[in-house]
Amino acid sequence: MYYDSFIEFAIVQGGVPDATVILILMLPIVVTIIAFFRQVIGIKAFGIYTPALITFAFAAIGSEAESVWKGARYGVAIFVAVIAIGIMMRYVLKRFRLLYLPRVALLITIVSLSTLALLIVGGMFQRTGWASVSIFPILIMITLVEKFVATQIEKGARAAVILSFETLIISLVCYAVLSWDSLIRFVSMHSWVVLSTIIINIVLGKWTGLRLTEILRFKEVIKNAEDTNKK
Repeated sequence: MYYDSFIEFAIVQGGVPDATVILILMLPIVVTIIAFFRQVIGIKAFGIYTPALITFAFAAIGSEAESVWKGARYGVAIFVAVIAIGIMMRYVLKRFRLLYLPRVALLITIVSLSTLALLIVGGMFQRTGWASVSIFPILIMITLVEKFVATQIEKGARAAVILSFETLIISLVCYAVLSWDSLIRFVSMHSWVVLSTIIINIVLGKWTGLRLTEILRFKEVIKNAEDTNKK
């Protein structure tokens, strides 16, 4: 792959691996997409940090499996399993009336052991892709439980599940962008383009219009207001 002068300098003079340089350059693009979803479309998710982490966890799984499709499939399976186990175990642990931190630690312990069991079962059924997943993406998925529990306590189970689903959707979109070969080649040849995300985020930071979800939600109200103004 051809690299521009900046990336060549980072690789040759700085000794930074080319894959690391590209991933770091792609990070501003990923977080800008997440900000766009939040500010313009209205999909909240678990902030900006969590979807970005999950996106790169999918990328790590995909690189190990040498398949973008497997990265998404295995990543979604682990994500759904962690959330499902977290939901069930929170209601089980609720009756013990434990303090927050010990409860979360116990929950993460149960989720981690359950994830290990899932990997073992996958290996027993010749799903070798499961067993080849490294600890890095798995740990990211498991620590998602704390964010889920905190949201569940603060906003309720329904809101936590919705935010989890929104987080998954955004992460999959960002993963598709992160795995887009044409974009990777373009960034490799024109690394300066990453600086454009600064301008985009300034524009997003000044966004005062209705979000897409709000337009759909208040469609009838907006229509009635327009009809009233015409009269």
